[in-house]
Amino acid sequence: MASITVRNLPDEVHRALRVLAAQHGRSAEAEIRDILERAVKPAKRVRLGDALAALGRKVGITDEDVAVIDRMRDRSPPRAASSSRHVTRRLTRRAGSGLSSVAELNAAPA
Repeated sequence: MASITVRNLPDEVHRALRVLAAQHGRSAEAEIRDILERAVKPAKRVRLGDALAALGRKVGITDEDVAVIDRMRDRSPPRAASSSRHVTRRLTRRAGSGLSSVAELNAAPA
């Protein structure tokens, strides 16, 4: 387990930590661990899956809607993107060819 050293902690902060620890029946070190854990892992943290499910319920998306969307998805394998150097080279070569867009350029034979 990791250790942390806190330097230059004001006396009044240290005193307040000790008082809190005593009120909770634990050591100052245990109190600090609890404070740090609650600070970085809040109980009300947003869980993406839960948030998306709640949004779907709110707008009325049904399982049938999800099935239709899934059937409509493009399942073809992704194509590799051209490197910018490659596109620049082809643009230079095709400058006088009358092609007006990168889409036309990519469709034209090299």
